[in-house]
Amino acid sequence: MGLFTSPIKTLDDLFIHTLQDIYYAEQQITKALPTMIDKAENSMLKSGLKQHLQETEQHVTRLEQIFKRLNQPVKGVDCQAIDGIIAEAKQVMSDVADPKVRDAAMITSAQAVEHYEISRYGSLIALAKQTGHENCVDLLHTTLQEEKSADEKLTEVAKAQVNPKAA
Repeated sequence: MGLFTSPIKTLDDLFIHTLQDIYYAEQQITKALPTMIDKAENSMLKSGLKQHLQETEQHVTRLEQIFKRLNQPVKGVDCQAIDGIIAEAKQVMSDVADPKVRDAAMITSAQAVEHYEISRYGSLIALAKQTGHENCVDLLHTTLQEEKSADEKLTEVAKAQVNPKAA
């Protein structure tokens, strides 16, 4: 079987596996964000991370709705990609002593997470359409837009406040 928990033989299997992957990822992100919020010094960054934690909790709820629409059990599968991104973020946060530079490092880590999520949700939308699961596209699209918005907000905070102060 290799890396996957069950054989992926069809595009529909891939769709379900990718849903399980992002479900696990969203749960891990929900666990990691409070530490970032606590360590953030910049008030805009702290506020943005708090808002994204609330959104991420909604992402989990939406994914659970999708599993129900598909009559699939709600479950995640280990995602080495998100585990690696989160582990790297934790390492960077512990390695950077200057709080202003740490804020900049947290933004780069948070954007790595966002870009992973954006790629997954975009793929899920394409797979949902191809496999006839149009009833899932609306929920996936809403989450994709929130992920893109979070990435844009992180860029704005970095450019306007965090990076200039870190420099």
